[in-house]
Amino acid sequence: MNIGIVGLGLIGGSLAKAYKRAGAAVLGCDRDRVVTDYARLAEAIDGELDESHFKSCDVIFLAITPHEAVRWLIENAPGIPADTLVIDCCGTKRMICETGFDLGRRYGFTFVGGHPMAGRHKGGFKNSRAELFDGATMALVPAKRDNILLLERLKKLLQPAGFGHLLVTTAEKHDEVIAFTSQMTHLVSNAFIKSGTAEADAEMIAITGGSYRDFTRVAYLNEDMWTELFIENRDNLKKELDMLLSELSRYEKALEADDPEELRRLLAEGSRRKSEVEKICS
Repeated sequence: MNIGIVGLGLIGGSLAKAYKRAGAAVLGCDRDRVVTDYARLAEAIDGELDESHFKSCDVIFLAITPHEAVRWLIENAPGIPADTLVIDCCGTKRMICETGFDLGRRYGFTFVGGHPMAGRHKGGFKNSRAELFDGATMALVPAKRDNILLLERLKKLLQPAGFGHLLVTTAEKHDEVIAFTSQMTHLVSNAFIKSGTAEADAEMIAITGGSYRDFTRVAYLNEDMWTELFIENRDNLKKELDMLLSELSRYEKALEADDPEELRRLLAEGSRRKSEVEKICS
């Protein structure tokens, strides 16, 4: 199996290491030449990916931001052979899938939108891990959801990286759901860490519990990447943010009114909703 990877940060670097672990030949590149060279020294890749290697790749992963992926596709689509599958790994799907499907039809290759549902709170190649995707879900957006041969091909190509589940969806549904399950959690965590009145001192650390650490884990953000993702999906994210602010205002009113019954009701309502979600996920 021959794998090409564009972008060697957390996701791309982890893909490289996972496929190398599985015995695949891996070629990769990064906009930062130092990262590319380091990945080769670390034996995460066998060499640098360029246009001359496209024909030998079974799949090329685009582990870069949506706008970078669109630019890469526009520049390189004419040189992608029909037998090479292209899968992006972007956090939003509508823009990249529209471009990828159009260019795929025009130049004869197959593009599939993808989003590995795994990560770490700090990015970069240095934090990449071969086991990052072990048992994880890969969300997939093919041009046609009933193409069984393509789905079988995707399964064979993705299993060696460790993915345990493949979820086939649409770009629209993906972006709607990801606004709540991922983007909101990152946004709220990032805002919360700035809202506390306690100073970051020894006393604060001593009183910090697991809930604080869990909730603020994803406050670490690459501001450039997440700004791009938030803006691209701003319609769905704004809807979710409005709903959260409306819910928070109910808690605020209960506190202002010194109303324990209303606060108890709101807390019980949230606990029930969490239980319902857990049942669906189990």
